[in-house]
Amino acid sequence: MLIWARNEISKYVSRAYHDIQTSSHDCASIAKAHWNELASKSHFKESAYVVALILLLFSTMTTYIVRRRRLNQNAARPSTPTAPALEKAASGSSAPKNQGREWGKWVPSDFRMPKPDPYPDWSVEHTKPLPYRPFRYGPKYNVTMGLRSVKHVDWIELDNHYPRYHADKARRIKERGHKCCRTAPEAYPAAVELLEELVEYLPARYPSLYKRTAVGIENLWSGESFDIVTRPLPEDPMQTCARLVQDDLAIMVEKPDSQYYLLAGAILLAGFWRLEDKLGMPLSEIHTSGEVPQFKEKLEKGMLNFFRRLKPEEMVARNNYFMQVDDDLAWSWSIGSEDGADVSWNTAEKNRAVEHHYFRSERQTLRRLPRSGGVVFTIRTYFHPVTEIAEEDYVPGRLASAVRSWGDDVSRYKGKERYGEVLLEYLDKKHQEQVERGLDLGREDEVRAYPY
Repeated sequence: MLIWARNEISKYVSRAYHDIQTSSHDCASIAKAHWNELASKSHFKESAYVVALILLLFSTMTTYIVRRRRLNQNAARPSTPTAPALEKAASGSSAPKNQGREWGKWVPSDFRMPKPDPYPDWSVEHTKPLPYRPFRYGPKYNVTMGLRSVKHVDWIELDNHYPRYHADKARRIKERGHKCCRTAPEAYPAAVELLEELVEYLPARYPSLYKRTAVGIENLWSGESFDIVTRPLPEDPMQTCARLVQDDLAIMVEKPDSQYYLLAGAILLAGFWRLEDKLGMPLSEIHTSGEVPQFKEKLEKGMLNFFRRLKPEEMVARNNYFMQVDDDLAWSWSIGSEDGADVSWNTAEKNRAVEHHYFRSERQTLRRLPRSGGVVFTIRTYFHPVTEIAEEDYVPGRLASAVRSWGDDVSRYKGKERYGEVLLEYLDKKHQEQVERGLDLGREDEVRAYPY
């Protein structure tokens, strides 16, 4: 009898669930149909108990579905914009495919980056940094590449923080250029190509700042002129590139083993890492040596495949964010001396006042240079006091939720133990102030969508 009842329960639950999916509004008809069918069978008393159980299950499932839908409607946040085709392709087979060519040998492409339109009303005095706030509500923190397609016109972003970045880079080049700007011989053609691309792009995109000359480019704000024609070049081409933009720059070059190696860089404002530690490393080692959370499990295969498949016609961007407990854009001295052997969050002072907390966000772009095949990273850092961004509507509540969503590995990587208590107390307070003054939390999706 128990076996029969179990089979009957399984059969009728499956059929009832199917009916729920196809006609959830017709509950009474479904129940009546199952009752009539049961009444015509033997073991009617047992069947009555089965029907009662089915109705109980049906009621529970319906309640669950309704509540889940309401919860999703109330808690939904803007999804991270990605480049689905690129990420899906990147997560495919781990066996590398050479795309019809030998590894380490690039066939030059005839693609040319389209000439960009001028940035509307751009001004070195008045154009504010874009308000990237690339953190999302918890309770889950997802580790992904987070790629999204961008147009070539949006390759480089400049704003009214340019004077500070320009000055910081000039100082850093003078003091540490030999450590922060390097180009390996096999990456030199790619570095020169990057310089040429910037010289074509910048005067078209920012004509009030840059002017194209017969031999290169002129900075109308600083008065600097750069000759990119005469050989030998007066300095490392990556160093000249660094002087032109607010971004740090890196070039990955494919070798015959199908791996991509960091062989050129101008890393002047990175805050937490040094080019001299990473130069010459393959992509995977760069991340594993930096103890990037869940890189092996969730990122490595997809990232390698993405690099191998990236075409010159494509450009993608991604954003990340960190906290810092000192005000130095170039190097976060709180984690140790830039020339020290021991660089880690363990050296940072714990629970410094929130006035010392800074929000550090990177906007990275990736594109393949058509002539050399090198893959270029641009790494633009946005740097703001936490007390400044916490005044923006919705930001303190969302940031507090994001920080609480970090797992133990992400928390260690981002140094949460050193500042978490002070930061979260402050963010919770600012969030409560916004709620009390009448901020409509239900309108956040309309006001600011990820990554802003």
